[in-house]
Amino acid sequence: MIVDSILKEVESKMNKTVESTKMEFVAVRTGMASSNMVENIKVDYFGVATPLKQLAAIAVPQARLIVIQPWDKSVIAAIEKSILESNLGITPASDGKVIRLAIPPLTEERREELIKVLRKMAEDGKVALRIIRRDALETAREDKKKGVITEDEKFKIQDRLQRLTDKYAGKIDHILLEKEKEVREV
Repeated sequence: MIVDSILKEVESKMNKTVESTKMEFVAVRTGMASSNMVENIKVDYFGVATPLKQLAAIAVPQARLIVIQPWDKSVIAAIEKSILESNLGITPASDGKVIRLAIPPLTEERREELIKVLRKMAEDGKVALRIIRRDALETAREDKKKGVITEDEKFKIQDRLQRLTDKYAGKIDHILLEKEKEVREV
């Protein structure tokens, strides 16, 4: 009973970690325009870091163009500044009403840089998985000391935790391979 609850909680945390890593990958530009690239950029809106999607309508009218139309025109300069400070590598163009982001085709050098960034994100996700595993192992050790679980149950938890970690690390690797393929496409 306790073993199952520990493993269920660990699996839930690991699933959230994989989803978080996947969302980070979405923000990496691949040469094609996507609203996901900019919607979570934090903009300083009256002293509060606010996601861009809460401040503006974001549209993708063409394959290489993102149009951002703020609901409050006074925030245009702050949005432009946030886009420039992000790691997109795109310079915004504004006419005072809307901001246009023209997505240039990726150079081979930029593709390799993006792949390095993606691999770092994937490794960070795997580190998070290992931290979850470590915390769960520590909980199992404490439960064993308290007599809540037996030695056999502790080893069972260790084994299942390792299998879960391998399973979710494999999912991150799969997502990484797909994103790398997307970045390499010309």
